[in-house]
Amino acid sequence: MTETITLGQFIIRQQADFPFAKGELSRLLRDIGIAAKIVNREVSKAGLIDILGDAGGVNIQGEHQQKLDIYADRQFISALKSGGECCIVASEENEGIIRLDTDVSKNAKYIVTIDPLDGSSNIDVNVPVGTIFSIYRRKTTEGRPQLEDVLQKGTEQVAAGYIIYGSSTMLVYTTGKGVNGFTLDPSIGEFCLSHPNMQIPESGFIYSINEGNYVHFPQGVKDYIKYCQIEDPATKRPYSSRYIGSMVADVHSNLIKGGIFIYPVTASAPSGKLRLLYECNPMAFLIEQAGGRATNGDERILDLEITELHQRSPIFIGSKNMVEKAESFNLLNQVLQKN
Repeated sequence: MTETITLGQFIIRQQADFPFAKGELSRLLRDIGIAAKIVNREVSKAGLIDILGDAGGVNIQGEHQQKLDIYADRQFISALKSGGECCIVASEENEGIIRLDTDVSKNAKYIVTIDPLDGSSNIDVNVPVGTIFSIYRRKTTEGRPQLEDVLQKGTEQVAAGYIIYGSSTMLVYTTGKGVNGFTLDPSIGEFCLSHPNMQIPESGFIYSINEGNYVHFPQGVKDYIKYCQIEDPATKRPYSSRYIGSMVADVHSNLIKGGIFIYPVTASAPSGKLRLLYECNPMAFLIEQAGGRATNGDERILDLEITELHQRSPIFIGSKNMVEKAESFNLLNQVLQKN
């Protein structure tokens, strides 16, 4: 009989990989898992309670907030505040950093950045949505934690992952020692190890991009899409185009099956649309740990300098061979010419 390993048990077993920590990181990951269960409960009841639809507000990104955006944001911040291992939360839904100035957390060592509910515009039509999170160590040593503690390159992450709320709910994360996936068992209310040592195939047959914006893409991106569509038995093309509209869902699918997720610059988003802190960095860290690759079309995502809390970036992420092939098409050529 196969042993059932819960998320809590697994985290404790991996504690030896972090000699600098004394259990804080383990407790922080546990807190994120608890909040994920609460959010999953509400997502699974969407349609039965008044939590669907537009909340009537606009977030710092200029995007209409859904009721579940606000709910998820509050739940994760509350869990991290109660846990006491996090001194700052930076959320996609809030303009500035949130200092958790409680007696317990004000001297905490860790920073959490989070996209509380990625793909929330899909919740009304029952399409998978998710949460993306990233964890950094605090840099400053005296006084209140500062913005500079948050504006760290992706290479400084100590952990990152996502939760996908779909036909089953999964938490997938890395601490720089590979990638492991846990599926929520509703019968016991625990995340259980279901996908140990996840590895993304080096090549795949899926490209995920919103082709409705095709006319606004740089020429290099258009050329790569055409490459994906041209029949060539030697490279098993044409590839399949599958775009869910939720980064978590698209990347999760490609992690398991192999593929590339693309969100390039466009005429209306010349710096890209996805946020570096909340989406690109954590996903890049995780996919690299699974053997994949993540780039902005010119540079490795994790090496990009961060100067703004809500900084955006284009991203090409997924199977190593597919991303490298895409890079060969000079993906940023039009942007580089303009600059």
